[in-house]
Amino acid sequence: MESLPEAVLIRILASIPAADLVLVCRLVCCQWKNLVDGAALWILKCQQEGLTGEESQENAENWQNFYFLSKRKRNLIKNPCGEEDLQYWGEVENGGDGWKIEELPGDFGKEFPSEDVHKYFVTSYEWCRKSQVIDLRAEGYWEELMDTTQPKVVVKDWYAGRSDAGCLYELCVKLLSENEDVLAEYKSETIAIPQDNDADWTEISHTFSNYGPGVRFVLFEHGGQDTLFWKGWYGVRVTNSSVTVEP
Repeated sequence: MESLPEAVLIRILASIPAADLVLVCRLVCCQWKNLVDGAALWILKCQQEGLTGEESQENAENWQNFYFLSKRKRNLIKNPCGEEDLQYWGEVENGGDGWKIEELPGDFGKEFPSEDVHKYFVTSYEWCRKSQVIDLRAEGYWEELMDTTQPKVVVKDWYAGRSDAGCLYELCVKLLSENEDVLAEYKSETIAIPQDNDADWTEISHTFSNYGPGVRFVLFEHGGQDTLFWKGWYGVRVTNSSVTVEP
């Protein structure tokens, strides 16, 4: 192996699973350590697995982190569409008749833009809010990565009203420290949907970046109510919420 050209050795190493590269191969010798810590090996792995594209930059400082973040990218919100009733969601407020899950499109509603979404959460005649806390370390995002690389934290949510009733909607997301201090926050305005609206689904999104060291949790909270105070579930509808950590 010592006589192999470096380019050939990089191609051999690129065929090895990423975790083994970092935990095993990196410890073999100084040459292998330098290759595992260098950009060339990870650029090749990204290319082989189709992870390079518009998202990646040729001057990316740490291709190893780019690789791991790309491979781990997934929605960290559990039960985003109500398929498991209200499991994983904490009820901050449960006003009126409380939260309810309904099948799309629902009365006076429209189908969701994606065929993969079949249900939504709906609010009542007083404020309903629900939240979910994401433990980033438990999800595989280690402290050094969050403190040094500070990958983007991308938040998205979808909301809609029913065409026969007006409603209100709010979204609030906080990045929290180990002690749950707020290090960064996004809070939407209170969005008012008038009565006799078109019932279209609308996406709202925010990207956290350069938020500083110490982020360990993400608190996602959203909710709303109807504006006519009708008994039942005539308030804002929400579904397909997502939080992703991205390169």
